[in-house]
Amino acid sequence: MTESPGSRVADLEQEGDIAADYLEALLDIADLDGDIDMDVEGNRALVSIVGDDVADLVGERGKVLDALQELTRLAVTRETGERSRLMLDIAGFRAARRAELTEMGAKAAAEATASGQPVRLAAMSPFERKVIHDAVAAAGLRSESEGEEPSRRVVVHPTQA
Repeated sequence: MTESPGSRVADLEQEGDIAADYLEALLDIADLDGDIDMDVEGNRALVSIVGDDVADLVGERGKVLDALQELTRLAVTRETGERSRLMLDIAGFRAARRAELTEMGAKAAAEATASGQPVRLAAMSPFERKVIHDAVAAAGLRSESEGEEPSRRVVVHPTQA
């Protein structure tokens, strides 16, 4: 049985609603003021917390944000019975990081093309690697991840072999 696109969007909107309720309760407990925005992009619910008080919820290099995202996904999974791929952003951190990483991926692709040699990037989180892979693919090159967490990194190859 295939799911219609409309029902999938409705499911993702439900994930966003569940996540928003969970995060609102968290903000109340922490006595933080923040607004929650929800959207659906591709096959993911996107939830963002914005406000003057919430930047500390990002943590060093997004580590607190990553933990909050995982907790929010678990809360959604508990309610729906389905694994969530929800993406959480706080204070625009992921959006800004995505722009930086897209540029980094494009530069690595250009370097690999110019040198004819693979380019190995620094270790990154799964979110960061995904953005780099997408940027490299957009440049028409191939990339792969190598290594073990937390030292997993992207290698950009010079040709689409």
